[in-house]
Amino acid sequence: MAPKKQRHPLEHLLAGGTAGLVESSCCHPLDTIKTRMQLRRQVPSSKTMGPLTTATRIINREGFLSLYKGLTAVYSGIIPKMAIRFASFEQYKEILKDKETGNVSQIATFTAGLGSGLTEAVLIVTPMEVCKIRMQSQYHSMADPDQLARRKYTNVIQTAFTIVREEGLSALYKGIVPTMLRQGCNQAVNFTCYQFFKKTVEEWQGGETKPW
Repeated sequence: MAPKKQRHPLEHLLAGGTAGLVESSCCHPLDTIKTRMQLRRQVPSSKTMGPLTTATRIINREGFLSLYKGLTAVYSGIIPKMAIRFASFEQYKEILKDKETGNVSQIATFTAGLGSGLTEAVLIVTPMEVCKIRMQSQYHSMADPDQLARRKYTNVIQTAFTIVREEGLSALYKGIVPTMLRQGCNQAVNFTCYQFFKKTVEEWQGGETKPW
């Protein structure tokens, strides 16, 4: 097998960040709908509202752009999250690799992925999601200038400062334990599967993985 070409870390960061931006832009409305359904208080006599009904209600009452509330929090977190994820994964892999052969076992890959998930959860994901959910939970119309002017949370930076000022720094880390468990397990499985399938495809192709 031909030796692998070493890619600059910025290539991975740029590719990951771009993918994150596209993913967030496409999927964020679904996250807003999910958040509203989770926050809704169910009245015994009322009917349960599904995703489509919730989406229609948000659009009718608050405007289509309301489906994208909290998107700035996601955008501002994607790049540093990807940077920390890949940088920490490579660092943990370096620590866990076999010192004699330089090989990285599947257990080492799983552990490195777990560590990278925990790292990003503490440094980026938890505070970012707290700000995002606060912005998503606001029931104001994006088409009404008066309601926009009166909203409490306007953007991710202002939201973070407001939370810290009113509730203290620890408020940005509410739910950190389940977030760490989610991100840790997520990235442990993600990197293990990715490395396994990448190695399998490279062996099948007889070299570095090729594009489409």
